[in-house]
Amino acid sequence: MPRNEPVIEILIPNWNGRHLLKDCLDSLHRQTVDDFVVTVIDNGSTDGSVAFIAGNYPQVRCIALPDNRGFSAAVNAGITQSAAPWILLLNNDMEVQADCLAALHQAIASDRDYDFFALKMMNFHQRNFIDGAGDGFLRGGAGYRLGTMEADGPPYDQDREVFGACAGAALYRRELFHRVGLFDGDFFAYLEDVDLNLRARRLGCRCRFLAGARVYHIGSATSGSKFNPLTIRLSTRNSINVLVKNYPPALLLRYLPVIAIYQLAWFCFCVKKRLLRPYLQGVVAAGRCFSSMRAKRATVVGPQITMAEFDAILRRGEQDAVKSIMARRRAEGKGNGLLRFYCRLFLR
Repeated sequence: MPRNEPVIEILIPNWNGRHLLKDCLDSLHRQTVDDFVVTVIDNGSTDGSVAFIAGNYPQVRCIALPDNRGFSAAVNAGITQSAAPWILLLNNDMEVQADCLAALHQAIASDRDYDFFALKMMNFHQRNFIDGAGDGFLRGGAGYRLGTMEADGPPYDQDREVFGACAGAALYRRELFHRVGLFDGDFFAYLEDVDLNLRARRLGCRCRFLAGARVYHIGSATSGSKFNPLTIRLSTRNSINVLVKNYPPALLLRYLPVIAIYQLAWFCFCVKKRLLRPYLQGVVAAGRCFSSMRAKRATVVGPQITMAEFDAILRRGEQDAVKSIMARRRAEGKGNGLLRFYCRLFLR
């Protein structure tokens, strides 16, 4: 992994992930191209991660933060201390297919109209199932990884434009951060990439899903489980933050019915999972953030697309997300009556 003017710098945030780093870093060592460098940003780990990297991967740079400042702050530290023209964000619980970086180099050379790229995330344990093929968007306040829990195949075997990228495996042109800004550190973790996707699309940036750039994702390896008090609290708070920060008043009013439906469904889900307390904590935390998030809406500067164009992008993002959800449910033998009714009402 040479350090002579690399095209891509790979940034891997880490918190007590020593047990994950070997597979991830070894898979990067096996890449078929070498025009990249690797930086691990450690969030105050107490499991010996920093010493493990220094002792076993001297070619990997490590930025050691004194405490756990969250995903956003960690990757922001890496972005500001990097120099390559392209930034690849990668979770520490990823195994990277040997030709993945080669596919990214090809996209950089050929897809010049795009500002960021979504990699194809596959399930680490069931490798014929997708974990995410670019991000869709639910206008009620959340992103959705397209293809999640679906079998690999059409339409996920072709490159295509998507709403955005999951920051767990995404390639960004450096200039995007100059235009859009960095990840919002106040999000700490969860939905910070949805916020960035929204800001980027509002300023006219475009994202492309790359079917040939594969990584294998364990999932929830740092938080311990997909749904727990921490993830529910932060997801609830940040879902509301996304809306307050990125929806102008007119759009917020127009989307009020779909926002109410989504937020009610999320509340019911949290109650079903017996996680009402962290849900309520998230709502209270969002109330505390309201003024600062509203103020941040005015900080998005630069030539913006029209409100009609933004609305069309958000609708397409939700159409993609709902289509993927329905495909997954059909494969599981579940009905889609309510989703079809929702589409007739709100996605025509």
